[in-house]
Amino acid sequence: MENLKKKKESFPKELTHTDIEGKARIVDISEKKESLRTAKAHGFIIADKDIINKVKENEIKKGDVFTVAKLGAISSAKKTYDLILLCHQIKITSVDIFFEIIEEENKITATSTVTGFDKTGVEMEALTSVSIALLNIYDMCKALSKKMIIGGIELLKKTGGKSDYKK
Repeated sequence: MENLKKKKESFPKELTHTDIEGKARIVDISEKKESLRTAKAHGFIIADKDIINKVKENEIKKGDVFTVAKLGAISSAKKTYDLILLCHQIKITSVDIFFEIIEEENKITATSTVTGFDKTGVEMEALTSVSIALLNIYDMCKALSKKMIIGGIELLKKTGGKSDYKK
C-alpha cells in the first residue's frame, strides 16, 4: 500500500487519461458541467482529373459519392466513442458535413461541424467524421484509381468547455 501511495504522489498530474500506475483509463467527467460544445474539422482528398470530373457529374458507378460520404460522416461521429478508445459517449445534437470540389487542384475538401450538449467536447467526433467521409470518397472511387491522397485532417475550431480554440 505504501508503494502505491508513493507512486501516486510522484505521478505527473497532467496525465489525465492514466491511472496511478500509469495505465490507460477513461477520464472521470462526472463532476464537469454540461455545456454546448462545437468543433469544426477539415481535410481533403486529391485524385486525378478523371475522378474529380466523374464525382462532379455524379458518374461514379458505385453511386452518389457525396451522399455516401455524408452518411458515413454522420454515422462515424455518432460512433466515435467506439473507435477512439478513451472517448466518452456524448449527446450529439448536430453533424453537418460540407464538400467542395477544387478542380484546379484535383481536390475535394470535407468540412465537418459537430455540436453537442454534454460534459466533454466534440473535437474527436468532428475529426472522425471528416476522416470517414474522405475514406468513403476513396472507397467509392478506388475502382478508377488507387492513387488518391487523403490529408490535411485538422481541427479548425472548438468552442465550449474550459477553453476555446481557433486555428
